[in-house]
Amino acid sequence: MGTAAAGGGCGARRWLPWLGLCFWAAGAAAARGADNSEVLPDSIPSAPGTLPHFIEEPEDAYIIKSYPIALRCKARPAMQIFFKCNGEWVHQNEHVSEESLDESSGLKVREVFINVTRQQVEDFHGPEDYWCQCVAWSHLGTSKSRKASVRIAYLRKNFEQDPQGREVPIEGMIVLHCRPPEGVPAAEVEWLKNEEPIDSEQDENIDTRADHNLIIRQARLSDSGNYTCMAANIVAKRRSLSATVVVYVNGGWSSWTEWSACNVRCGRGWQKRSRTCTNPAPLNGGAFCEGMSVQKITCTALCPVDGSWEVWSEWSVCSPECEHLRIRECTAPPPRNGGKFCEGLSQESENCTDGLCILDKKPLHEIKPQSIENASDIALYSGLGAAVVAVAVLVIGVTLYRRSHSDYGVDVIDSSALTGGFQTFNFKTVRQGNSLLLNPAMQPDLTVSRTYSGPICLQDPLDKELMTESSLFNPLSDIKVKVQSSFMVSLGVSERAEYHGKNHSGTFPHGNNRGFSTIHPRNKTPYIQNLSSLPTRTELRTTGVFGHLGGRLVMPNTGVSLLIPHGAIPEENSWEIYMSINQGEPSLQSDGSEVLLSPEVTCGPPDMLVTTPFALTIPHCADVSSEHWNIHLKKRTQQGKWEEVMSVEDESTSCYCLLDPFACHVLLDSFGTYALTGEPITDCAVKQLKVAVFGCMSCNSLDYNLRVYCVDNTPCAFQEVVSDERHQGGQLLEEPKLLHFKGNTFSLQISVLDIPPFLWRIKPFTACQEVPFSRVWSSNRQPLHCAFSLERYTPTTTQLSCKICIRQLKGHEQILQVQTSILESERETITFFAQEDSTFPAQTGPKAFKIPYSIRQRICATFDTPNAKGKDWQMLAQKNSINRNLSYFATQSSPSAVILNLWEARHQQDGDLDSLACALEEIGRTHSKLSNITESQLEEADFNYSRQNGL
Repeated sequence: MGTAAAGGGCGARRWLPWLGLCFWAAGAAAARGADNSEVLPDSIPSAPGTLPHFIEEPEDAYIIKSYPIALRCKARPAMQIFFKCNGEWVHQNEHVSEESLDESSGLKVREVFINVTRQQVEDFHGPEDYWCQCVAWSHLGTSKSRKASVRIAYLRKNFEQDPQGREVPIEGMIVLHCRPPEGVPAAEVEWLKNEEPIDSEQDENIDTRADHNLIIRQARLSDSGNYTCMAANIVAKRRSLSATVVVYVNGGWSSWTEWSACNVRCGRGWQKRSRTCTNPAPLNGGAFCEGMSVQKITCTALCPVDGSWEVWSEWSVCSPECEHLRIRECTAPPPRNGGKFCEGLSQESENCTDGLCILDKKPLHEIKPQSIENASDIALYSGLGAAVVAVAVLVIGVTLYRRSHSDYGVDVIDSSALTGGFQTFNFKTVRQGNSLLLNPAMQPDLTVSRTYSGPICLQDPLDKELMTESSLFNPLSDIKVKVQSSFMVSLGVSERAEYHGKNHSGTFPHGNNRGFSTIHPRNKTPYIQNLSSLPTRTELRTTGVFGHLGGRLVMPNTGVSLLIPHGAIPEENSWEIYMSINQGEPSLQSDGSEVLLSPEVTCGPPDMLVTTPFALTIPHCADVSSEHWNIHLKKRTQQGKWEEVMSVEDESTSCYCLLDPFACHVLLDSFGTYALTGEPITDCAVKQLKVAVFGCMSCNSLDYNLRVYCVDNTPCAFQEVVSDERHQGGQLLEEPKLLHFKGNTFSLQISVLDIPPFLWRIKPFTACQEVPFSRVWSSNRQPLHCAFSLERYTPTTTQLSCKICIRQLKGHEQILQVQTSILESERETITFFAQEDSTFPAQTGPKAFKIPYSIRQRICATFDTPNAKGKDWQMLAQKNSINRNLSYFATQSSPSAVILNLWEARHQQDGDLDSLACALEEIGRTHSKLSNITESQLEEADFNYSRQNGL
């Protein structure tokens, strides 16, 4: 009755006997329908007791297939517990409640269950996942549990990326990519090899943690097999396609055997040596050794010739001792090649008076005459004295002759010849017409002085002993030195005039009538290679004639250059060397994930032979990192195919690659067509793109076109854009910027922002453009650009201000600020390129090099010689940041010269001689000494140095 009364007392409110409360309801239909939107009170009036404490809260759950899941709550003390899902109360009829008593505290414990079906989750459409939480009541108030999310579990059938089979050399890196199917919860990945699970924790060479990929750091023969990627979650398991990995071993030659003996005892024959392809033997399809397994050379075994006597000479006159002599020589023929000497006596004597002449009562032929013996001794000593006098005269004559023909006739003032190389000096020529003097036409006793007054690097030598014992001071000790600063350009300026009388101009275009006989007068028919064999496709070209002095060939505004060292071309020859860049469709078609990172550069003629490696500089667009890129140097064969020369990180003695942030310097022995390619190892591999915006008026006077370019960050790629824009009348509106584009498969978005309202408007549907990843990643095929068309409201609008946003999704972003006048007369010019490198495309002789030739000679003479303290060419390489593949330099006749050639290629723009001088001083090979020099000499030297360096 109390309950009914209480219910009746509620009136229009609904009585909830399980709460002892009543609330307003909208009629009996609402009560019967148990609408989930009923509002339950969050608290009850205060009463003595404790707030409910949840012993167990609902956990996140996944619905598998069509099976419902149960959510559970347990709290104490709790009068009632109800679930609230997605902000709405769950009807009490859907709750299953159990009540018990906690014996330790005497408090009431209540546990409640509800079921959530797949249909309920699928019917819910909200900004977040389907969720439920518990609300528990006690006399003191209410408590809420955590929210538990409920999601429908699934796993797609198809992998987003299946692993691909690979063939890798032994000790190479294996990277197998796997992207599991989409699923909830996210699938866990496991790798199988030949159906057996791979445990990366037991093998340090294997890593399976990097974004589901399988990485084998150094491939072993045992790593060959079939690899499968397994993806699984609580719903199902999926298998990828199997990838077959083959680890192969390229064959290597064993050492040559010793030469066999000549196969004939005498006469012309042959001898041979052999080697086998067993170091190691090729395995699993590895390449067999290239080259010959047997070498034969001709040999001539000289036949022995026994000696034979000449005829006896006539008898000598009869001596006072009554004897005469005759002799014969073993020269008909003399014994050769191990032949026997003649048998018998070479001298005979006999009495010439038939025994009638007697001395001391004995026949003279029985007594050895003392007078004859004394006469022989006198003749012997006389001959020796004459020989000594002749040798002394000969030595004096040779000394005088060499002194008259010496390269430099100067007096030594300072004992340190190298110090003169790094400091100001002056010297005098002593003989007119010497080809090795600074200028053959100079008058005798004309002093040439050069002084450098730039930044000076002064350091104390690390090894004082080298001041007296180093061979550095011996090769050219005949230099008169005036010391002012520790810097090598001082001598370099004077040396640059050394071949002034023999140099020709820097470039020789086709059709030049200049006679080449003036270059090498001793060579009447020098061989000059023309450019008729060049391909006819679209190219940038430059050419120059080079001889024994070498030089430098530069392609203006492209970052491509060629350094021909001094002595690389034989002294009697001159060659017309050309260099070109392919601007058309690349002939190198990349395979798989390989990307072309540089232009295709051709240098020739291809049949030219050099005695010293030349340096080719090629720009690239990779953000250099051995962790993310595997960069290769490739060469095009005569059949038009591309083959790999070497990986940049490999050790090789055939060529050398030095990778700088924006260019690669390659030391090569043969000319041809070369390019750099890169294979991204991870998604963090970055290509550097140059982004720029150009603008021009369209045919409609009210329209203005913006063209946004994204090209590989190589000067030649941007030069092609500039050339095209010049033909279209476009103008660069903002300085180009660098964009780091990741190999993470996300696309590129280009949009126009902040267009001034009421002045400009963009034509429909062009405010933002998106470029697929693959097109940007391989944009070397052609310059990639997006065009935007803007329209003025009135012709009086002459200024345009907006922003261009270029961004990679989940990557780097750049903003180009456009603020320009569309009137040509008011435009501000932004220079496309700096023009420093276009002044002299071809430089020949000493002026092409930063390090003077005499300084190179001293450095090479010093550092090529082994040193007990390790201060040799290897330390020279280390001080110049060359720390890898030193075996290449060890195979060169002068490692120091090749290191300096590489330095010349790297520093052709800055010519940072200070750093080289400081590096040598750190090694302890040079020392600094200050002395006085006249002010006029300083001014003259500074002027001549500036003039020769184009300052």
